[in-house]
Amino acid sequence: MDDTISDLLEGAARRAVPVVAAVPDDRLDAPTPCADYRVRELLDHLFHVVVSFQEMAAKREADFSATPVYLHGDWRARFPRETGALVRAWAQPGAEEGTAGSMGLPARTLGAMVLLDLTVHPWDLARAAGLDYTAGTAGLGELEDLVAQMGPTARSMGAFGEPVPVPDDAGRFERLLGAVGRDPQWAPPAR
Repeated sequence: MDDTISDLLEGAARRAVPVVAAVPDDRLDAPTPCADYRVRELLDHLFHVVVSFQEMAAKREADFSATPVYLHGDWRARFPRETGALVRAWAQPGAEEGTAGSMGLPARTLGAMVLLDLTVHPWDLARAAGLDYTAGTAGLGELEDLVAQMGPTARSMGAFGEPVPVPDDAGRFERLLGAVGRDPQWAPPAR
């Protein structure tokens, strides 16, 4: 845990922003490896996570009861601003300390949760839209620990799918994808 959550989020955002910016309009209704979401729904979800976890960094409650529609106006230009605000929120003194959120989780755990979304969902979007995406390696150990610790609860809540077997020689990111219910070989159906 040498890296701060804000540093890890900054790296993840640097990789996520180009993917979000490059999602073509004609792929917004395409399926994604995240079985519950089409591309547009996953983009709204990712926006909502990024915005809501800004509040959680400040130890304020966030409302996850419904996902607002974020894909209006120049949403592609808004995403880097929101991820920048997320990084700044988690860089504030005390953001990683204590507990936060209605579940009373350690703040660092909440930071790892948003890092997981900002790492995995850009892969989902890239796969669905036929774009390139390479996950960073910083923070993967923390994400592996998070998934191992919270996996059963996350699966029971529908946040993770059932684990997908991956080859023994799979890389760490591919193993992480499998652990959260993604098939690293997923490809969109032929058009």
